[in-house]
Amino acid sequence: MKLVTYDKGGKEFIGVLSKDETSIIPLKANGFEYEDMNSLIETISYAEMERLNDIIEKGEAKEVLPLKETKLLAPIPNPKQDIICIGINYMDHAVESVRYKKDAFDGDRKDPVYFSKRVNRASADGDIIPSHSDIISTLDYEAELAVVIGRPAKDVKVEDAFNYVFGYTIINDVTARELQTKHKQWYFGKGLDGFTPMGPAIVTKDEIAVPPVLTIKCYVNGELRQNSKTDLFIHDIPYMISELSKGMTLLPGTIISTGTPAGVGMGFVPPNFLVKGDTITCEIEGIGKITNTVE
Repeated sequence: MKLVTYDKGGKEFIGVLSKDETSIIPLKANGFEYEDMNSLIETISYAEMERLNDIIEKGEAKEVLPLKETKLLAPIPNPKQDIICIGINYMDHAVESVRYKKDAFDGDRKDPVYFSKRVNRASADGDIIPSHSDIISTLDYEAELAVVIGRPAKDVKVEDAFNYVFGYTIINDVTARELQTKHKQWYFGKGLDGFTPMGPAIVTKDEIAVPPVLTIKCYVNGELRQNSKTDLFIHDIPYMISELSKGMTLLPGTIISTGTPAGVGMGFVPPNFLVKGDTITCEIEGIGKITNTVE
């Protein structure tokens, strides 16, 4: 199923897309008492998930809402914690990254690079990306598969990792390259307001094969810039969940963004960064796409 957060009349609600994806089934109107996506992820039972799936499959919702009469928001508009990200997780992106930074590269990526992405509020499909042109000039895009954790994860074995996954969504890990380089770490350069477009939905894990082998693409003004597969990770999802959970408890609703493939703006020679008016579409097979314009 595809779970969504949406705006109707200036208020936020959660729902699930109908089977043909033209309508939203509002959860509260159909007997599911969850205040927001975080509370649903934390508390929904297997039986409730089965009941909701049954409503979708049989088309027996008490109330439906045409999708065109709403505005989809980021599925988790206000994450409870910063997003956990992994950098340099596709080898082809590692190559373009070190070329941009003029570093030597020995081809070794034994250990993952984790960092935290600040997000006061995640942006939705259709929202603008602020250029922050008063402080940056090297605005970049990064299409990424994001994993949403479904239950407390501590000391998780690699072979059990997918048991802790609730679902998947798309994140555009928007980045200010000169801030990322200037500060020698990535928190500020990736955490500015409006730098976390997310969506359009959370696709529950039962809809995606294990492990996910999904086409991931990014277009800028209709030009295909990134085109890869999520089975090309250097460090895969079970590795990440297992390693992170050895030192910290991953709570329900935790978002892990799994890295971006080659084709970002800094990878071009010369670099090809975003400017005002550019439109970026991030698309992942089986999940959907999000489109945002730089303002």
